[in-house]
Amino acid sequence: MDDLQLDPRRTAIIVNDLQKANLGKPGSPLPMATITANSIRLLVAGRRAGAQPVLVHAGGAPDGADRLKPETDAPAPPSLPLAPDWSELMTELDRQPSDIVILKRQWGAFYGTDLELQLRRRELKTIVICGFATEIGVESTARDAFERGYHLVFASDAMSGVHAECHINSLRHIFPRMGRVRTTDEIIAALEA
Repeated sequence: MDDLQLDPRRTAIIVNDLQKANLGKPGSPLPMATITANSIRLLVAGRRAGAQPVLVHAGGAPDGADRLKPETDAPAPPSLPLAPDWSELMTELDRQPSDIVILKRQWGAFYGTDLELQLRRRELKTIVICGFATEIGVESTARDAFERGYHLVFASDAMSGVHAECHINSLRHIFPRMGRVRTTDEIIAALEA
């Protein structure tokens, strides 16, 4: 494994789906409290070094009319009625005026949003990605970024999945083929170098 080198001025830190609807979810194998704390550490270090925070959250129309409704063999589990603030970002992320905020209506943060436009106009080439859920929103966003030619760094201890085996599969078999998998401490060291 090579030493990680990052130019903060060309780096975005994408924090995926750390929003109020996910506060009470257990996360697997890492608890939500751990991935939130490590994501916050990445944001703080990134802001200090000059990287671009990107806060992604899922949301949409109250009646769900703008959400995907494909026919599937494993439909999403029925959800309880959503609280009015379910889509709001966790306040712990300390949203700043210069942060890019992306509202998505599907798993990935690129399709149907202006994420790519925002990254390209700022000449950002590298994406550090973290958040919830590894095998859903994080992986979908990472696949889209990879196909668009971005350099990817995965914060292994700042993400967790719905299912531990899916999270582990992404970290061991998918993400190493798309970018570099590193810990929060390793990424912060590279941002501050």
